[in-house]
Amino acid sequence: MTQDNLPAPGAADIDIARAAKMKPLLPLAQSSFGIPPEALVPYGHFKAKVSLDYIASLKDKPNGKLVLVTAVTPTPAGEGKTTTSVGLNDGLNLIGVQSMVCLREPSLGPCFGMKGGAAGGGRAQVLPMEDINLHFNGDFHAITSAHSLISAMLDNSIQWGNPLDIDPRRITWRRVVDMNDRVLRDIVIGMGGPTQGVVRQDGFDITVASEIMAIFCLATDLKDLQKRIGDIIVAKTHKRKPVTVRDIGADGAVTVLLKDAFQPNLVQSIEHNMAFIHGGPFANIAHGCNSVVATQTALKLSDVVVTEAGFGADLGAEKFLDIKCRQSGLRPDAVVLVCTVRAMKMQGGVSKSDLGPANVEAVKAGCVNVERHIQNLKKFGVNPIVSVNHFVHDTDEEIAAIKAICDAENVQMVVARHWAQGGEGAKDLAKAVKAELEKPAPTVTLMYDDGDSLKEKVRKVATKIYRAQDIAISADAAKSFREIEKMGFGHLPICIAKTQSSFSTDASKLGATSGHTVEVREATLNAGAGFVVAVCGSIMRMPGLPKHPAALDIGLDENGEIVGLA
Repeated sequence: MTQDNLPAPGAADIDIARAAKMKPLLPLAQSSFGIPPEALVPYGHFKAKVSLDYIASLKDKPNGKLVLVTAVTPTPAGEGKTTTSVGLNDGLNLIGVQSMVCLREPSLGPCFGMKGGAAGGGRAQVLPMEDINLHFNGDFHAITSAHSLISAMLDNSIQWGNPLDIDPRRITWRRVVDMNDRVLRDIVIGMGGPTQGVVRQDGFDITVASEIMAIFCLATDLKDLQKRIGDIIVAKTHKRKPVTVRDIGADGAVTVLLKDAFQPNLVQSIEHNMAFIHGGPFANIAHGCNSVVATQTALKLSDVVVTEAGFGADLGAEKFLDIKCRQSGLRPDAVVLVCTVRAMKMQGGVSKSDLGPANVEAVKAGCVNVERHIQNLKKFGVNPIVSVNHFVHDTDEEIAAIKAICDAENVQMVVARHWAQGGEGAKDLAKAVKAELEKPAPTVTLMYDDGDSLKEKVRKVATKIYRAQDIAISADAAKSFREIEKMGFGHLPICIAKTQSSFSTDASKLGATSGHTVEVREATLNAGAGFVVAVCGSIMRMPGLPKHPAALDIGLDENGEIVGLA
């Protein structure tokens, strides 16, 4: 359903979102998917959580088809992966396919930093946009508080006689806050005398990098959530035995803090199509997927579910398949790879300030990037549909350059105009996805086996997906790998944390760089989440603000309306 009252294409996203007329969510959810009002926990008129009791009642229903939306390597020009996910969902519903979209929740860090919000854009947005980008139903606050409770309980156990014999030098549990705050990366705590705790080095990561966030997104129910929380290893004893959250007695209280947040959030798009928005790990430092419980619930309710994976396909899609799919048993029935002319120009060496004029040669040079992502996805056994997210200055010749690469790789390319036209502009993409879903489901092949060593898992991703010549593992990381395997966790999948801006660990290397070395700096066991994090290159799990953060432009006008929120 289109809305004729919206501002013309090109208006600010926030102005379009405010002009859109939302429908009361409870009757909309019932008419769209038969969700009874008593199954929803409303947060006002236009947001709600779906109760876990209702979700449990759906367990015997058959699953719909799953569509993964991923993208080329991100650039400062923006590729519109979330926008495409929302637009595709609108387009599918417009052509008569019952569809629902599953997205991640935005982090306050990027909203006030550089990236902006994550509610889509133009006429392909989820609403209420301001609420979604700011404090959305309190989920991130609950996750931050749950993580902080573990930190407090851990230090409190040491303070009161240290009955578990925790070695303060071997505490691995860092603190978190949902803001880009670089000065908190490394800190000293416990100063001020015996009553203030034990003096030790500590630090903060951003909330999206928390193991609690990963568990929140990978757990299947409350019982699984508490088990995973209890399995988190937070420290070692003086005899180097692991200490878990269960050992410090915090697993029950942490689960209580997360109980309400664990219910998936339901909202609507501008065109009144349903969207789950739940969980929000970044794919450059975590596994980058929305919650399993939201995805599985959507699959029970809908014929088709569209979901996104974070950043480029080398990060988001790889982790979606090798971590989320490996753990949950989910498999995509179709994959959409989002690409833009602007991104190909930047991959071809054009600066962001010079993207306006047509430059076919730069597009051709940059297309090595989309070519690489296509080839990588084929290694997983999926043949992606390339969706060119259309911008007003794109020329036919530039689009033809992308199509030539797609033709050479024998994949379909569709130009999508959902940003300007909403679902109507995504109809061709929706038809292409519908046709793909009518074919037999692809046989998905994961990139490595559970039985491979941790080092070999990193090497396989680095050489097969990043096209590295080899990996270089620091002495500390190699020691960590050995200890993790000795503890019996060598079977876990690997979550590589690295820059999202390049196939390499050097953000300045654009296009489709190859032959490089992936440097593994450190390795961390996330026993509760069920994966091992390999930190590569100079990536930080606590981002910093840019010279001109978005927060400088955000405020209230004379009418109390928010301005500057992208």
